[in-house]
Amino acid sequence: MDPIRLIPPALAILWGLNWPAVKIGLSEVPPFALRMGGMGAGGLILLAAALLTGRSLRFARSDVVPLLVGGLLNITVFNLAVVFAQLATTTSRAAILTFTTPLWAIVLAYWVLGEKLDRTRVTALVVGLAGIAVLASPIFTGTVNPLGVLFPVVAALSWAAGSVYLKRRPYRADRMVAIGYQLLLAGSVAAVGFVVSGETLPGSLSAWTAFAIAYHVVGATALAYVLWFTLLDRLTVGAASMTTFAIPVVGVVGAMVLVGDRPGLLDYVGFAAVIAAAGLATFGPKRA
Repeated sequence: MDPIRLIPPALAILWGLNWPAVKIGLSEVPPFALRMGGMGAGGLILLAAALLTGRSLRFARSDVVPLLVGGLLNITVFNLAVVFAQLATTTSRAAILTFTTPLWAIVLAYWVLGEKLDRTRVTALVVGLAGIAVLASPIFTGTVNPLGVLFPVVAALSWAAGSVYLKRRPYRADRMVAIGYQLLLAGSVAAVGFVVSGETLPGSLSAWTAFAIAYHVVGATALAYVLWFTLLDRLTVGAASMTTFAIPVVGVVGAMVLVGDRPGLLDYVGFAAVIAAAGLATFGPKRA
């Protein structure tokens, strides 16, 4: 069995359960502080693991720009937008809207990389955008914070743009080392936000929150990023994005079980449309 087939279900679990984990963390830790600690610690863990496995921490000068752009789009903007999305709306809604990423990845891959935009993908885009419209519609009745829609969409667009950029301008640096540096970059940006916003660190954490943050750092940050970029190396941008469509399903179920989310009927309609779009589009992409 090709080991690459094990990555999508692993990512679905790691990133899906990360949604309620972050929500739990935010109950005691402010947003910039959570990202500063999570991204920073995740980066240090990866770089330490790289050293222990005999990898060089050096990279070529030609890798600087791809590392910076990828780090800003795929990790920094994405993670900051996601954490503020969780503050502005429910965990389940934020998860579903963020993982419209595959829809934007298909469009950007078509424009930038020339990947085929066939009937299946066009149908997926139409269905997915209809789902977004359904989830955003309560804005007009004042029952949903507009930022709860804006931040997840920004996160989705940022991730898609970063994935497409790195497919066109890949770096040659060791994957584990590269992601470690990118996580440190994200943690540094969050640290600036921490100082500017005047946030303060909590004096102590409950055991449940500490466990959630530990899971966020080790599993959903360090390990999951390595798996994602390994997957991206083997598939087209659209296919790599679409293989992770189970992530929001795990996120919604995890949010219901762990943080008490109770989506309404309109939410379920929107969820179904977005997930159906992602599922439909998995049949279109082929291996690179």
